[in-house]
Amino acid sequence: MPLTAEQQHTTTQQVLAIGPEDPRYADLTRGCNQRFTSRPDQVYLIRSTADAVQAVQEAVDAGRPISIRSGGHCQEPLVDSQEVRALLDMSELRAVTFDAERRAFGIEPGLTLGEMYRTLFKNWGVTLPGGSCPSVGIGGHIAGGAYGPLSRRLGYLVDYLCGVEVVVVDADGTARAVTATDAADDPNRELWWAHTGGGGGNFGVVTKYWLRTPGARGDEPGDLLPRPPHSVLLGYVVWPWEGMDEANFSRLVKNYVTWYERNSGADSPYLDLYSGLLLPHRTAGGIMMNVQMDADAPNAAELFQKFGEAVLDGVTVPPVIVERQHLPWYRATLWNGLYTSGGLETQRSKVKAADMRARYTDEQVATCYRYLTTPDYANSSAALMFVGFGGMVNERETDATAIPQRDSILKLVFSASWIDPAEDDKHLTWLREWYRDVHEGTGGVPISNGITDGTYINNPDTDLMDPQWNTSGVPWYTFYYKDNYPRLQRIKAAWDPRGVFRHALSIQPPGAED
Repeated sequence: MPLTAEQQHTTTQQVLAIGPEDPRYADLTRGCNQRFTSRPDQVYLIRSTADAVQAVQEAVDAGRPISIRSGGHCQEPLVDSQEVRALLDMSELRAVTFDAERRAFGIEPGLTLGEMYRTLFKNWGVTLPGGSCPSVGIGGHIAGGAYGPLSRRLGYLVDYLCGVEVVVVDADGTARAVTATDAADDPNRELWWAHTGGGGGNFGVVTKYWLRTPGARGDEPGDLLPRPPHSVLLGYVVWPWEGMDEANFSRLVKNYVTWYERNSGADSPYLDLYSGLLLPHRTAGGIMMNVQMDADAPNAAELFQKFGEAVLDGVTVPPVIVERQHLPWYRATLWNGLYTSGGLETQRSKVKAADMRARYTDEQVATCYRYLTTPDYANSSAALMFVGFGGMVNERETDATAIPQRDSILKLVFSASWIDPAEDDKHLTWLREWYRDVHEGTGGVPISNGITDGTYINNPDTDLMDPQWNTSGVPWYTFYYKDNYPRLQRIKAAWDPRGVFRHALSIQPPGAED
């Protein structure tokens, strides 16, 4: 039976609570995006499940709205807002263990991606298909679905989620920790499913995830999660903006996306190849592409070369930088490529995203070129990123997990970052208008059609709730959850009946106002 709040408190020390007078408070009430801060009455540093139960119970008893932070990479005010009165900081919960009884790896939510890769690899020789930014916290990353350079071969990270420990609040206001698994006879199974892409901060406070390869047999830890490549081929290419006219820009984008259209099936020989194409504003100086491929895949060197030739075909602007490396896999996860924090932890930013099924029309690509080359706006940190996707991700049904996007070939990320608060309106307006104009034919947003398929909850965007920026008539939640949303609503009603866990993009119970 799950322990009650009172029982769990008897075996643990008092949860550490930090108030506004504490010198740590200012750092603990903001994440990476400096546009948003919070002023909670207390920041709770969570060091155990019992701490989380106690903190939630205190907040519920005092009527304090709760938010939860693991790594601090949320780009919208889902964690840091002025309404928050109790903030649970999970960053001290960062253990990775092997649970022999469950035959699964236990991972705590305060762990970062870099720490997870290092610990899993060095201790057991295994990995998971998560993201590329090493400072991202696991807590929200997994809850939102999670993908990365190995996803074309291995799928979403949540395809490996087999259990979750969550602190929930019952209808009578009692906080308690429960475990939910993927077992068919588990009465809490729906709560597990909600954490396979339903987004962080919706149902409770996650204190542990358990992960195992679906269908894996045996008791040996090294056989229960995927083994990473022994080594990888890496490529890094930069084309100068100087001379990159619209025809060359369009050819480059068309080549890149067309390659993914042709090579993202489950039977593709290119499942072990991943790449990212970064199209920054021309003030950045150049367009960048990185490539990674399992060096032991059949014909790896030949396929790696053919990919580069396909992207370069007909582009008359020669690259100014072409770098190639062959590195052990773990060493390659530390390689910067396009993925470095670049001081984002001290900047202000906005992110908008889309899932791509097929390439943009010529008019949409022309719109991108126009915005990225306009002389009326200058920001070397504004960009559109095409992130390689498809492959084995798309082999499961859309309701196998809460994250429903299962036929995309690329993930798109529109972004801008800056430092001066006085420039907020300038940068936000430019990015919003660019995104709106690219999707002008579908109400300013990436509806599910032949080209796009909504977007990704780990790139949250509250503009989807705003009729000024979303004129499609499609509600915000459909972009993230599609037909899975009603099921998530029912789970919300069952496991958070008091609406304790809520934020700007919260899942609403059935019948609630959108």
